[in-house]
Amino acid sequence: MIDEAFLQKLKQRFGGKISGASLESIDPWIEVMPAGLVEVCRYLKEEPSIAFDYLNSICVVDYFEADPKKAAKASWKPHLQVVYHLSSIRHKTTGVVKVMLPRWKDDIEGSIPEVPSVATVWKTADWHEREAYDLSGVLFTGHQNLRRILCPEDWVGHPLRKDYQMPLEYHGIRGR
Repeated sequence: MIDEAFLQKLKQRFGGKISGASLESIDPWIEVMPAGLVEVCRYLKEEPSIAFDYLNSICVVDYFEADPKKAAKASWKPHLQVVYHLSSIRHKTTGVVKVMLPRWKDDIEGSIPEVPSVATVWKTADWHEREAYDLSGVLFTGHQNLRRILCPEDWVGHPLRKDYQMPLEYHGIRGR
């Protein structure tokens, strides 16, 4: 489904909101700027020739290397990537949308980055966004009920971040 003609159609319609793509990947993907995410996703769902009517999952990939020697050799700067796996039931096709975010909003450690919620496009995004927020520390702006879903409300940090430090105790209960 995501081929060169599809990519050019999206670029023509959305311009700079489409910031990249990889058509040779096992799961071809397009990269969308955060500000254009909801508009592009709504189009991908509602355009009859595409009809990505099902959101399979949202996950977050943390591009971070804690080892300074390895970090110096990395071909990328530390960042987060929010990945949306989509399907069209009607066309029996799949696609992937990615959004690149800084690890920390405004480069202030502990200030989590933001991306608009797509829960108004796909209702299933409600739970997927809550999980990504809870475990990976991405704030989905406009989400109606963004709160932790797996960790307790008073949990500190986001366990799937590569620099996460597991607490030695929680409410007086010692871990390992």
